[in-house]
Amino acid sequence: MSDSAPEITSETMTAAAPTPFPSDEDRSALLEESGVPEEFHHLLGPHGVAPLNRKLGIRMVEMSAEKMVATMPVAGNEQNVGILHGGAHFVLAESLGSVAALLHVYQNLGEVHPTVGTELSATHHRSISEGTVTATCTPLNLGKQMTSHEIVMRDDAGRRLSTARMTNMILRPR
Repeated sequence: MSDSAPEITSETMTAAAPTPFPSDEDRSALLEESGVPEEFHHLLGPHGVAPLNRKLGIRMVEMSAEKMVATMPVAGNEQNVGILHGGAHFVLAESLGSVAALLHVYQNLGEVHPTVGTELSATHHRSISEGTVTATCTPLNLGKQMTSHEIVMRDDAGRRLSTARMTNMILRPR
């Protein structure tokens, strides 16, 4: 270990408290600021918008079971070499795929059940160092127990940056 690197011990590590849930009024404002239509507010849990989505600047543009579109700025989401972090692609993809599964359950099945991701994979096609990423999520399969979606991320010129695939399980009461 280098003499200049601090040693990591149990004393130097601190546990951060979980993000507190917003008040109902703040939750509604956060959802509105993030582009979520009021008709879907009741589907999106106690945080409304995931704290990580807020940090990354993800904003919903279109929301339905058939098509989800969201944007995310590159600025502030780069890795150390100045290009969009691959993990940011994953967060954007998972955010869309998760909500798309919830909307399928609500709009197509006429029910309200939680969904959980069971698989997420992505292929990165090209890098981006500035501008906005636009992600479009479309269903590959919408079932009664599972959903699969493809999420394509593009740059401002419409070039494909990455392609992700997500599978969600619908959690029905047992």
